[in-house]
Amino acid sequence: MTQAHDRKLLTVQITPMRVPEAVPLAGLMVNGPDESVAVSARSNGLLLHPGEPSEMVVQIKNLGKRPIWLNLRVEGDFPVDWYRIGMEGNQIAPGHQMEAVIYFQVPASYFEDQKALTPKKKRHLDLDFQGRIYFFYGINALELDQVELEEFSVHVRAHSLYLNYLPALYREVDFIGRFLKIFEETFEPAFHGLEGMWANLDPLTAPRALLPFLAYWVSWPMDARWELPQQRRLIKRAVEIYRWRGTRKGLRLYLHLYTGLPLDDQLPEEAAKHIAITDHFGRGFVLGGERLGQGTVLGGGRPFHFVVRLREERPGQIDERLVRLIIEQERPAFCTYDLYIESPPPPPATPPGQAGQAAPSPPAPSRRPAPATPNGRPGAPPPKSAQGTPKPLPPKPPAPGQPDPKRPEPPSAPLESSSP
Repeated sequence: MTQAHDRKLLTVQITPMRVPEAVPLAGLMVNGPDESVAVSARSNGLLLHPGEPSEMVVQIKNLGKRPIWLNLRVEGDFPVDWYRIGMEGNQIAPGHQMEAVIYFQVPASYFEDQKALTPKKKRHLDLDFQGRIYFFYGINALELDQVELEEFSVHVRAHSLYLNYLPALYREVDFIGRFLKIFEETFEPAFHGLEGMWANLDPLTAPRALLPFLAYWVSWPMDARWELPQQRRLIKRAVEIYRWRGTRKGLRLYLHLYTGLPLDDQLPEEAAKHIAITDHFGRGFVLGGERLGQGTVLGGGRPFHFVVRLREERPGQIDERLVRLIIEQERPAFCTYDLYIESPPPPPATPPGQAGQAAPSPPAPSRRPAPATPNGRPGAPPPKSAQGTPKPLPPKPPAPGQPDPKRPEPPSAPLESSSP
């Protein structure tokens, strides 16, 4: 006697993780020159955005009283490399439930790739696909003789930001979102270009090809001998350099931007700064206002003279020829100057034993025997005559032709005055 199994042993529930807000209308016909394509709406619709992963959760429950073995297979008119199946196992206990996940991901260049256009359909790009999930199961792992089928749909759409500025009613029509996406792709590059226009007008962030144009705006000469970061800093502050030209502040600013040395404005003493510019004011010798004496110097003053002293932070940081060119350009025409470039001090010598070499060990104390005393006992203190300090050696006689240091020299005769 055979028994028919009319009762279903499995219940299947499909849950898309991303549901489209609007799907093509049922029975919509898209007429082409050669053929027509019918698109129908499905309840189990999954929305996919190119380049973004999405998934569909499949819940399978065993309604029978015996464990069953299960296997899944997905078929559809979409490419095979768009999806993969993940399962917790292949056996479901009676009354238990198992979940399987179907992972989908469309290539990011789907709308731009020419391969997306199939050879037979040159006039349109497929955006909606149909798929089926086959559930093969049975009470034996080697005999999966029963099959269940569930259908679903996949809809490939691009993000449309313009829908956020429209009433929610427009989201119910799929064509509105696709139509607005055309204008969004046209105007968004220009909009983002205007948002980033400030970066093209800043010498610190502008492309290298725009630097000559920005330098022309502020009448700054481009010099190929300067490095790119130096040119960017000088162009950005060219107007400030023009404003302080001929002053100590302007020269220090120019040298700071070129050399990268700190300004050290917090230091009160000018001589302690990395860029020190000092000048010496003095009247010199003025007839009628000076008196002859020990401190009187003729021609010793240097009016309108200053000294530039640069302290390098690393050897070879400063090009003396370019520094002199800057000073000649910024100084007043009637001023003279001296330039001193101080190199950093050499690093301290590494003490022995810290540079991978073992420190020399101190010499071992000598083990000479103690001197014998007159009574023959070793180690006894010597007599007091031997403990006194040694007598000094007699001084050497002076060399021939040299005066004796102990003999006082006779006083010299006074110089005769040349006056009568």
